Amino acid sequence: MRALHTADWHLGQRFISGHERTDEHRYFLEWLVEVVREQRVEVLVVAGDIFDTGSPSNQALELYYSFLLNMRGTACRDIVVVGGNHDSPATLNAPARLLRHLRVHVVGCVPECFDDQVLVLDDAAGKPGLVVCAVPFLRDRDVRLSVPGESAEEREARIKQGIADHYARVADVERVWQLKDLGLPVLATGHLYAAGAAPSDSERTIHVGNLGQVTADHFPTIFDYVALGHLHRPQRVGGREHIRYSGSPIPLSFSEVDHPKEILLLDFAEGKLATLEALPVPGTRRLARFHGALDEVIASLVAYDNTGFLLPAWVDVEVRSELTQLEVAEQLLKTIEQLDRHHIEVLARRHFRLVTLRALGDEADTEPLTPSLDDFTEREVFERRLEDEPEASRSELLGAFDELLEWMREDRA
Repeated sequence: MRALHTADWHLGQRFISGHERTDEHRYFLEWLVEVVREQRVEVLVVAGDIFDTGSPSNQALELYYSFLLNMRGTACRDIVVVGGNHDSPATLNAPARLLRHLRVHVVGCVPECFDDQVLVLDDAAGKPGLVVCAVPFLRDRDVRLSVPGESAEEREARIKQGIADHYARVADVERVWQLKDLGLPVLATGHLYAAGAAPSDSERTIHVGNLGQVTADHFPTIFDYVALGHLHRPQRVGGREHIRYSGSPIPLSFSEVDHPKEILLLDFAEGKLATLEALPVPGTRRLARFHGALDEVIASLVAYDNTGFLLPAWVDVEVRSELTQLEVAEQLLKTIEQLDRHHIEVLARRHFRLVTLRALGDEADTEPLTPSLDDFTEREVFERRLEDEPEASRSELLGAFDELLEWMREDRA
């Protein structure tokens, strides 16, 4: 059996100032269909965050359903889609019964019947060839019960144990170990934050400030491969080759400018993972960061070469200068107006003014002024506020704040 692992598409994402990512996603999905066709992929696994919000736009829905339709023209027999923390279970599950007739298996949240997370997929001969434990993003209600007055450490331990118990329970489903004994490989999915993994700026904090970070040892040994989503940088977990994040197919924030983008091609033979190959995703738009002195930033903007990319580059600019904000803005805007918008577009501009601080008897030091509140996330603002609190209570307060943020996001979704 040949499978393909991808995740974190975030269809419908709006970038800075509402810029659409539709063209980038369309190019990726068209390329993905061609890869599935050329590589004779039999099973496609999408490990969560298909959409960027719980209420995806019509354009995002059109991309998703057009992709599923186009996949009918390939050799891929089954598509497995699990929900992520950005996805609305109701949105994903609404057409699940219809899609099942097209052999698209959707698990938007933990189903009422626990065993429905276990899928047995046939090979080309029509015989069972692969077992998929389709575990979606596990919400708090799936892994623990609220305990009033519990400490941050107790909360973390309960979440971690709840996630581990869920995977142990899936692995213990009778069909799973029976088919494993008969020589079938077992693939599991997950949408979570694994301990030791490297995040970027664009992943939402999940499970109370990323508490409950599971380790590679929390996944049962019966799993021949674990297809993970949530983190946008492709990486192994705990150094294990068979426990992987595929990463997102396009950069979703400026913090990902240097991240490689890939999908993972898996070959199973003789009841286990035989080979794994990372296939690089061709980029259609480059995200770039130009930070430094005003003359350095202007020189970088003017000299930028967008050769090899179909879409104009999006650039984040940060200037550190002794000039006033007005003086910097005038020079930057003059340069930006001369740029070819089909080649490069500046989406974000920040200015940190350098000022000379003089203390009696001291030499002058040059330090940047405090940046604007808009330069910080809600969590970063709260972390600064916690600097005034006793250190012993900061962890628990931050955990409570993260939980409130997540509840608000789920409520809005």
